[in-house]
Amino acid sequence: MINSQEFATRLQEVIDFHGESASSFAEKIGVQRSSISHILSGRNKPSLDFVMKVLKHFPSVELYWLLNGKGTFPKSIENTSKEITKSPKSISMDKINHDSNIERIIIFYKDGSFKSYKNE
Repeated sequence: MINSQEFATRLQEVIDFHGESASSFAEKIGVQRSSISHILSGRNKPSLDFVMKVLKHFPSVELYWLLNGKGTFPKSIENTSKEITKSPKSISMDKINHDSNIERIIIFYKDGSFKSYKNE
């Protein structure tokens, strides 16, 4: 079960990290300003919808960290994806100018995940 006060502390850390006010944070994730106020004060617990909106609009936030304090914030690249392959299926390394000495291509997705393709 989520500890409301600890969740509120982590949520405030996210708001501060991104240089937002509670009001601007609420606007960015699409919730009422009072929702942020009630969660930060401990009056209300966050809904799943609220948590998902935070994760969608702030990909630096890791789900498990936000919910129970386990993990890291901001999310590090190493924690985002462990999948590294030699060459992508949809991008041919032959089409890239090898004279530029490309070491790695990283594709970032809107959900905060990424895939890294190493040129070996």
